[in-house]
Amino acid sequence: MPRFLIAALYKFARTDAGSDLQSRLMKICQDNAICGTILLADEGINGTVAGPEAGVRTLLAALRDLPGMADLEHKESWADSQPFLRLKVRLKKEIVTMGVDGVDPSGAVGIYVEPEDWNDLIQQPDVVTIDTRNDYEVQIGQFEGAINPQTVSFREFPDWFRKFRSDRPNTRLAMYCTGGIRCEKATSWIRDLGEDEVYHLKGGILKYLESIPQDESLWRGDCFVFDRRVSVKHGLEPGDFTSCFACRAPLGPEDLKSPDFIAGEACPHCIHTRSDAERARYRERHKQESLALTRGERHVGRQTP
Repeated sequence: MPRFLIAALYKFARTDAGSDLQSRLMKICQDNAICGTILLADEGINGTVAGPEAGVRTLLAALRDLPGMADLEHKESWADSQPFLRLKVRLKKEIVTMGVDGVDPSGAVGIYVEPEDWNDLIQQPDVVTIDTRNDYEVQIGQFEGAINPQTVSFREFPDWFRKFRSDRPNTRLAMYCTGGIRCEKATSWIRDLGEDEVYHLKGGILKYLESIPQDESLWRGDCFVFDRRVSVKHGLEPGDFTSCFACRAPLGPEDLKSPDFIAGEACPHCIHTRSDAERARYRERHKQESLALTRGERHVGRQTP
């Protein structure tokens, strides 16, 4: 099986994010057999892509040639099959949507904490650890003792935080997310509120799982990722989860044993929220994708998770 290099990347930097850049990056990806998603906005770039190693490194070099992107960092992992079904290069208002005007992470952000120093910080008695991810991500894994804001989208985080801070005004804050991008935006906004002592995990969960041995880790469970791997474990090895064909919820081994799990149609999270017509549509789409897979083809109607 061919090996695919997966690169997760982001950078907050003032960018001329227009159709010319979009077209240039699209062509580089197409010429190098790269799939995945790249988001472009005036505030920077965000994406996860996969392809042959030489092709991905060509793309990374092109990105670092862009103004303000010379120090772009990325995180690497590997897969035996292409984890993305198609390529998307999109122009957006924000590369991670928080919905608060004027936040500029290319200026001031929180205090970076290296993965090797993270355990010591979050075990301090006056530190509260906050998971800035959404609820469906948190449910399959998080740091020991972390608070789950139970948000459905990152847009809900500012309102949650204001209420949290009114109830817990005198604690130090340690925040984390999958790769670091949400924390950069969240801590930048929190500093705009007048707080200086807010910390965040540099490189996010992915860098922690890559760097910290499992026997020293305070991470519990798997880390949700936005591709067909669904989750990763320590060492960024593929995790134990799959996703529901209908609702995309992450499913563990116990979910797959449930009588409410019907492959290609429903799972315990959505079986009572989907109509018969919707379930019939999922069933047919799953059938067509399975047939395409047996023929070695890509099912063009399939949407990327």
